[in-house]
Amino acid sequence: MRRHLPLLTIAALLAALFGLTPHTPEARAAAPARAAAAGDQPYASYWHPDTLLNWDPATDPDARFNRSRVPLRPRVSDPALKANANARAGEGKIAALVSFGPTSNNPAQGSANPHYYAFGHWQYIDKLVFWGGSASEGLILAPNATVIDAAHRNGVKVYGTVFFPPTAYGGQIQWVRDFARKSGSTYPVADKLAQVAQYYGFDGWFINQETAGGDAALATELRNEMRYARSLGPVEFMWYDAMTESGAVTWQDSLTAANDSFLQEGSQRTSDSMFLDFGWSASGLDSSRTLARSLGRSEYELYSGIDTEANGHNTSVPWESVFPVGRPHVTSLGIYRPEWTFTSSTGRADSHAREARYWDGANGDPSNTTTTSAWKGLAHYVPESSPVTAKPFVTSFGAGQGDFFHSGGVRVSSAGWNNLSLQDVPPTYRWLVTSTGSRLTPSIDFADAYEGGSSLRLTGALDAVNTVRLYQTRLPVAADTRLSVVLKTPAAGPTRLKAAISFTDAPTTFTTLDLGSTTTTGWERKTLDLSAFSGRTIAQIGLQAAGSVPSYDIRVGRLAVHDGAVDTAAAPTAVTVLGATDVSAGAKSLRLAWTPSASGSVHHYEVYRRNADSTRTFLGATPNDALFVPRLDRAGTEPSTTLEVEAVSTEYGRSPAATTTVGWSPGTESNLALGRPATASGQCNGSETPGKAVNGSVSAGTADKWCTTTSAKWLEVDLGAARGIDRLTVKHAAAGGESATWNTRDFTLQVRGSTAEPWTSVATVTGNTAATTTHAVSATARYVRLQITRPTQTSDPAARIYEFEVWGS
Repeated sequence: MRRHLPLLTIAALLAALFGLTPHTPEARAAAPARAAAAGDQPYASYWHPDTLLNWDPATDPDARFNRSRVPLRPRVSDPALKANANARAGEGKIAALVSFGPTSNNPAQGSANPHYYAFGHWQYIDKLVFWGGSASEGLILAPNATVIDAAHRNGVKVYGTVFFPPTAYGGQIQWVRDFARKSGSTYPVADKLAQVAQYYGFDGWFINQETAGGDAALATELRNEMRYARSLGPVEFMWYDAMTESGAVTWQDSLTAANDSFLQEGSQRTSDSMFLDFGWSASGLDSSRTLARSLGRSEYELYSGIDTEANGHNTSVPWESVFPVGRPHVTSLGIYRPEWTFTSSTGRADSHAREARYWDGANGDPSNTTTTSAWKGLAHYVPESSPVTAKPFVTSFGAGQGDFFHSGGVRVSSAGWNNLSLQDVPPTYRWLVTSTGSRLTPSIDFADAYEGGSSLRLTGALDAVNTVRLYQTRLPVAADTRLSVVLKTPAAGPTRLKAAISFTDAPTTFTTLDLGSTTTTGWERKTLDLSAFSGRTIAQIGLQAAGSVPSYDIRVGRLAVHDGAVDTAAAPTAVTVLGATDVSAGAKSLRLAWTPSASGSVHHYEVYRRNADSTRTFLGATPNDALFVPRLDRAGTEPSTTLEVEAVSTEYGRSPAATTTVGWSPGTESNLALGRPATASGQCNGSETPGKAVNGSVSAGTADKWCTTTSAKWLEVDLGAARGIDRLTVKHAAAGGESATWNTRDFTLQVRGSTAEPWTSVATVTGNTAATTTHAVSATARYVRLQITRPTQTSDPAARIYEFEVWGS
């Protein structure tokens, strides 16, 4: 059969897509370590073997920002609670090789872009390889902190990548020899691999050696080096089936006598697992299983590879060869590039639909994977695992991304963001709903949240009892254990909702506790006393709705199980600005650090700026003791800005804030558009005039905006004279309290010096979902224009702009 492209070949092609041209051996010199300016963006770490030898976390300015503070959680998987009857417990596992971004310039702690691959099906995988590497950037890539945090919170191990490309894509066999060079009784590169993994807090390395020109001696040294590295401490290795024991690169597509010593050599364990190349067959996997067992190793330490980068759930896979129906799994499964669900999508909703199809099956129900397609979904084969094994357990159904940020139901930022460090443990079951009538539809909703950027929403026709299984757990109940639910209804009145819990002594039988009624349309907390169940262990947590409502709609903003009152942690101390970099006349990027809380269990720290009206604006969050703030805007001519850092405990109690200040150089930056003459292509009614977009207000209701439905949509401001402009800010529909689906999606910002000049575009935006967008520019102009090409996220034709700000001097 025709062989798939080797892994690195595909990565090299991706490098070209990112504008990273592989260099020939003659043209390429080792990439120097990046020197970071005082307040610049920190990035994930990458090296060549020679530059890795010079790495020291004490001198690497980015190292502190790449550390994970989330330990690997234990997981449970009760066979009695698996969603799909076909899934086989305790057999084959799944490893995923995922690229979250290019090798270089991959932010360490998330970014201001809500359009991001926020993987949400951790319950089906046991290892994640942070995929990347290229000849022109670096061969050795460490995972960034956000991915480690999210994976560990879900009980999933994370590996970095060591990536030796084919010679056609810049690979040099000397790099492999440098990697495997021995010094006395040690391997210096292996010492660094172990140091990196232990300092950053991840679990091991994926070794992909596809560079031709090796020999048996080099292959032997690579095996010895892995064994040496494993002896240094808790660091694991997964070997990719490419280089054989002879030193040649000849993919075996199975475990054979030519490559088995890279897994086990006599009594010596070489690697912890092996990723078999894509061209495997039923007979090859059968023989691989037999050989693994003869070596004293489990066949489930072999991961048979499938390549879904190009076609996702349309990929042809001989499932019977690896996961035969009604018989034990033959090996585990290795998935190359499952982020196809994101990269091939047209937007967030489409990405989530593709991910559900990929993992849960065609019916959006992991218990019912019936389909005429050969791709049934991974839930069909592998049962769910859950890290919810200890109290407190708190989820706000945060996806690790959003178009705004809420704290306790209050919007503290209208800017989009992604940060997997803030992702909650996703529901174990996506989705399991039983009903004798119509079934409600659960979803992760990005239009409202209690914490972060999303919540759980249940909608549909309620005409029978609906039980929604959410989490598999292993939570012991004590005399003071409480279950609390924060929810919101469209109108005050009965919620028609109950909490549903089962216990390990009867795991499939639910006990329900009524959540009563709401008194407002805001977020309300319902706390349930579980003392009657003291001594038992919670096996499942869900929700049950019952009644008759044609259009049922309820949001759940938090679900928590904890003992006693909500605990808090001590405040952090010694908040320090490590460095600041001017990004415009009135904005800086910052690197902050602080001393962690001296007492209490901390989930994460949140950073805010204190505003003149005593409100706060969210700037970012991390479980770490250091945070990069990509943009701090000066408010008017304020001489300094106060920053606050508070500890959020594992029970979501909040500490007092620790503070520091950031000073500003004297200057005259202001909103040059404030109160200036504004004209537009039209307006929706007599009150929604273009002047409303330059009046400095977004809080006077839905009429405090400019609106138009004209076919051509534009808003223009005359600054009165040519002025220096360094940033433009647009406040879209949600900034004024309207639906985020009405935020402007596609638009262009233009400037010109006089009416005789043509317009010059200074920023073009497509796919925006955020409520407020800020655009750094460098221009001198009298006239500034907002040209809108797609006014909303839907087919709604109206453009809604609450404020158009032109900042400069």
